[in-house]
Amino acid sequence: MRYEDYVDTRHKPSRSEMTCDFYAEGVRGVKPKWLAGGIAAESSTGTWTELTTEKPYMKKLAARVYKIKKSGRGMDISIAYPPELFEENNMPNILSSVAGNIYGLKEVRYLRMNGLRLPKKLAKSFKGPKFGIKGVQKTFGKKTPLVGTIVKPKLGLRTADHAKVAYEAWVGGCDVVKDDENLSGQSFNRAKKRIETTVKYKRRAEKETGERKGYMFNVTAETFEMLKRTNMAADLRNEYVMIDILTEGWGALQTLRDHSRGRIIHAHRAGHAAITKLPYHGMSMPVICTISRTIGVDQLHVGTAVGKMGEDKREVLENIAACKEKYHGIRPVMPVASGGLNPLHVPALYKIFGNEVIIQMGGGIHGHPWGTRAGAKAARDALDAVVQGRSIRNYSKELDEAIRKWG
Repeated sequence: MRYEDYVDTRHKPSRSEMTCDFYAEGVRGVKPKWLAGGIAAESSTGTWTELTTEKPYMKKLAARVYKIKKSGRGMDISIAYPPELFEENNMPNILSSVAGNIYGLKEVRYLRMNGLRLPKKLAKSFKGPKFGIKGVQKTFGKKTPLVGTIVKPKLGLRTADHAKVAYEAWVGGCDVVKDDENLSGQSFNRAKKRIETTVKYKRRAEKETGERKGYMFNVTAETFEMLKRTNMAADLRNEYVMIDILTEGWGALQTLRDHSRGRIIHAHRAGHAAITKLPYHGMSMPVICTISRTIGVDQLHVGTAVGKMGEDKREVLENIAACKEKYHGIRPVMPVASGGLNPLHVPALYKIFGNEVIIQMGGGIHGHPWGTRAGAKAARDALDAVVQGRSIRNYSKELDEAIRKWG
C-alpha cells in the first residue's frame, strides 16, 4: 500500500475502532493527502516504500484517514485504527504506534495529537481509577472542594522540619499535604524516614482536629523502588501515593496501578509543557488526561487559569472535561488546581471547578506573614466563605492578612 491508499474519507469509524485527531503541517511541497496517508501508514501497517512481504489479509488492519480539513498553515486530520493493531492493557504499545515515529518523519514539520478515543473493549482492558472523584470525597467525608498544600521550600527541608510544616498545615485547616514533584529520597530527606515521621504528625493532626487528613507521599523513582515506597505507604496505612506520571512513564504507571495496594493515586504532570505547550506540535493535555484516566489515576493536575501556570480558562475547562466526561463507565478523575495560588484565587477557582476539585496552595499558604498555620486557615476560610456565598473580605483576621499581602 502507498501512503495515499491509507486515505478514505468515505470511511465511517466503527465503535470498535480507536480514533485520533491530529493537527499536521508538512514541509514545503508535500501534498496534504500524501502527508495524511503517511501519518496513518507509519502509525499502523505501512512504511515509506511498497513491500514484497505484504499479505492480502493485512489490508483490513490498515489505519484510515477519514477526515481532512485545512487549518491555518496545515490541516486537521482524523484517523481510525482497527483494534487488532494494539495489545490490550499495554499503553506503551498503543502510544508507540499513534504517538511514536510519526513525529520524526522528515516530511512532517509539525504534528500535534489533539484527541484520543479508545473503544470500550480496549479501554476496559485497563483498570481505570479505583477511587476517582466519589472515592476521594468519601475518604474525606466531604462533597465540597478539598484544601491542600505542598510543603515549601520544595527542596532542602530536613525530615523533621518537613513533617512539622505538614502538621502546621493540617491543623490550620488543610485536608491534604503533598510532597513537591522533585522531592524523592535525597540525603537530607530520605523517603522512608519522611513517610514514617510525616504520618505520625498526620495522625496527631487528625486527633486534634477530628478531621480526616491526607498525605500525598511521592513514590516517583525507579520502578522497583517505586513499588517499595508504595509498600511503605500501605504498611503505614497511608491513604495516598503520589507519582510524576510523565517522568515515571506510562508502563510504570500501569505497574503502580496494578500494585498500589488500595492507595489513592495522585498524579502530578511535571514536564507536561514540554509536550503540550505548543498549539501546533506535541500532544494536548486532554489526551494526557485520557491516557492517565484509562490507566487509573484518581486525581490529576489540570491547571488553574488564574495562577502561575500557562493555560487559560478554556484550556483548563477542556482538561476538566477530559477527566470527568462519560467514558465507557470508567470512573471520573478528581481535577487538581495547583500552581501559584493563594486564598484570593478561591472565588474564581470555585466558579471554574465547582465542588469537585482539590485546591492546592504552596507559597500561598507558607508565604502568609503569620506562618503556615495561619496561611492554611486563611485558605480554608476563603473556601468556607465562597461555599457559603459570602465575601472573602472581613471573614477572618488570617484571611484579611492574606488579602493585605496578595491583594
